[in-house]
Amino acid sequence: MADEFDAGIAREWVRVIAVRVSEQATYLGELDGAIGDGDHGGNLDRGFAAAVGKLDRTTDSAREVLTATGGALISAVGGASGPLYGTYFRKLARALPEHGGASAAELGAALQVGVDGVRALGGAAEGDKTMVDALVPAAAAFAETATDGLPAAAVAAAEAARRGADATVPLRARKGRASYLGERSEGHLDPGAASSALVLAALAEVVGG
Repeated sequence: MADEFDAGIAREWVRVIAVRVSEQATYLGELDGAIGDGDHGGNLDRGFAAAVGKLDRTTDSAREVLTATGGALISAVGGASGPLYGTYFRKLARALPEHGGASAAELGAALQVGVDGVRALGGAAEGDKTMVDALVPAAAAFAETATDGLPAAAVAAAEAARRGADATVPLRARKGRASYLGERSEGHLDPGAASSALVLAALAEVVGG
């Protein structure tokens, strides 16, 4: 289990996200097809594959690893997902120490900065049926349990993200393409929230061993 979020852990996080996204790409696309244009899984699969390709060019800091990840996502992913996920990782990265790794408390604060960046870019709030519904409770849960150590905080964040994603099912979308459907968007799991929960689950998988 990891006690510090360092460059090695950051690289492994991105690699595991890429694997899990690839495994779930069809499912994420089906979720998106119900209330969007159906390309969410494919776009993220391409984006995280591009991010993995950048990892060997990074050096000794988690900050650099996640900055490169965010840049790759912005460049490789079409639609809204690229800028939103790219912003999440780049804002998160800039809040980490410039050199070396981060403590659980520092990573918790950085996760919140990443969420704030997504909210500022997309204009979404909790309850709008977006990735924010998973990211906000995840960041809060991580910060609340950071004193228990990185593995425990990551597990708490993953569980909160999953619950947040599940809670989008009955909601009516108020942002993005799904909002055009009105009441027809109700009864569907938001694909962005689902992929955000996957991202946090990958973090728990990596730091928890």
